[in-house]
Amino acid sequence: MPISRNTAGTVFVVGALGLTLTALAYPAMLGVTTVSGDPSRVVASTRYGPLTEADRDFVVKVRSAGLWEYPLGELALEKGSTEEMREAGRHLIVGHAGLDELCRKIAPELNITLPNQATPQQQQFVQTSAAESGKQFDTTAANIMRVTHGQIFPTIAKIRASTKNTLVRQLADLANDTVLDHITVLEKTGVVNFEQVNFQQTTPPKLPKEQLTPPPPQPGSPVVVLTARPDLNVNTASPTPSPSAG
Repeated sequence: MPISRNTAGTVFVVGALGLTLTALAYPAMLGVTTVSGDPSRVVASTRYGPLTEADRDFVVKVRSAGLWEYPLGELALEKGSTEEMREAGRHLIVGHAGLDELCRKIAPELNITLPNQATPQQQQFVQTSAAESGKQFDTTAANIMRVTHGQIFPTIAKIRASTKNTLVRQLADLANDTVLDHITVLEKTGVVNFEQVNFQQTTPPKLPKEQLTPPPPQPGSPVVVLTARPDLNVNTASPTPSPSAG
């Protein structure tokens, strides 16, 4: 059975996803150049509670997510072919600006170095979506983001349930609200292929570690800031449920 361009393109792009927490071996702690691969290992004692590898990688992962989803939100606001897609773009921009602000606030307190670029894989997501237009842009971008948000959602819950660090807990609380909001608005676009998304969320391909790791910032380089956009007048903390059929 032949596969349409729309389906094939989306399968190929989303098939590149592999955003697992254990794959993110980022030397985020200043002075740390290796990691043990044990997420529960305590890498620092702070006045906010112990910081584990999983805690540290979570902060880096939230920062890295914003570095590609914020610009993809801008693309959705510019190129979205429906008001629902443009609204999803607004929520992505506002939500990740808020998460980024919190990441930049807590990182120095926890002695975590934040990346200034997303992972190579994540950068490719943006480039692939940017190459599309019209309904094809909507479909490609929405399905990529729905898969990535669906993959990170259980990780947020696990971190929130297990972390003993109050700052990481605060970030997990905000991330939980924001990601749920983003999942909701993406589904409201009407272009999410749930069967495909569910498959990709549970069976991500294995990719080289370098594709899944954000490059460390250049020494002395300023921290990239995702600009807050209060002008968009969006609330990402309390998602409105999608209307049910019937």
